Amino acid sequence: MPRIRYEAYPQVCRVIARLVEALDLSYIDPSRIHCVRSLGARTRAIARIYGLPRPWIVAGCEPGYVIEVVSEKFDSLPCEEKIKTLIHELLHIPRGFSGGLRPHGRLVNGRRVYQLYRRLGDSVGELCGML
Repeated sequence: MPRIRYEAYPQVCRVIARLVEALDLSYIDPSRIHCVRSLGARTRAIARIYGLPRPWIVAGCEPGYVIEVVSEKFDSLPCEEKIKTLIHELLHIPRGFSGGLRPHGRLVNGRRVYQLYRRLGDSVGELCGML
């Protein structure tokens, strides 16, 4: 069974920072979101988000998140779908930026992703150039 490899993905981190600003998601601190690309993952997911587990926070670490994009799925998407995928992952971050995650449902769904994507307007082209 091949091993999964992970590598830093700074381009996605830069896009995340721009999305937070453009969509006025001011409760999100982009400096505490780390982005990685996985190679060799066997999953149906295009991307995943991980929150910092509670014991780490209790031990004194600041809440933070890791967004993983699955190279085999993410890389082949059209740019607009990549942006929508990243918006979707950002929606999982709760307003308190506590290290926890929001489930799919009222606040994390395709309709909400589409609404936010439309708010980007002309800046989608700039974001696509960053990926």
